[in-house]
Amino acid sequence: MALTESTMLELGTTAPDFALVDVLSGKTVRRDDLKGQKALLVMFICAHCPYVKHIEKSLAVLGMDYNGEPLSIVAISSNDVATHPADGPDGMRQQAETYRFLFPYLYDETQEVARAYKAACTPDFFLFDAEFKLVYRGEFDRSRPGNGVAITGEDLRAAIDAALEGKPPLEDQRPSIGCNIKWKG
Repeated sequence: MALTESTMLELGTTAPDFALVDVLSGKTVRRDDLKGQKALLVMFICAHCPYVKHIEKSLAVLGMDYNGEPLSIVAISSNDVATHPADGPDGMRQQAETYRFLFPYLYDETQEVARAYKAACTPDFFLFDAEFKLVYRGEFDRSRPGNGVAITGEDLRAAIDAALEGKPPLEDQRPSIGCNIKWKG
């Protein structure tokens, strides 16, 4: 496991387009399908990473808490399944069903979407406004496996709330930390 920080993509960057299959519904989800909301949250996660496992229940709660709000949420797994088979569609589906994810969980087999977003680790969070402009990138909260800090999601939740209220991006944004994305060959 290589400990990796998110790239902290420049605020204001436009959300790269995507068209990926949701492992739960089998339907293709496109970025532009998610227009019309006040914000879009794109989460790069996977099934095997201990940093994701540490917060996966809280990710499900986040989805439940913001269900019905003008926020679109998608999770994407981009890891190489040749080296990490648990991160393929079957493992993703099992994770989503276990934790009752309410958001689409998309499989990025070619890794093109992760590269377009400059995703570096799992988990890696990107929050965009209604115009698909980046307003937050960084950590869920300060909790990490074994550090004893309670999992609250406070950093990401504060950013989502600010976006939903039309407030400017939060100034204090810290990188997410997790396992590096498992790139192909």
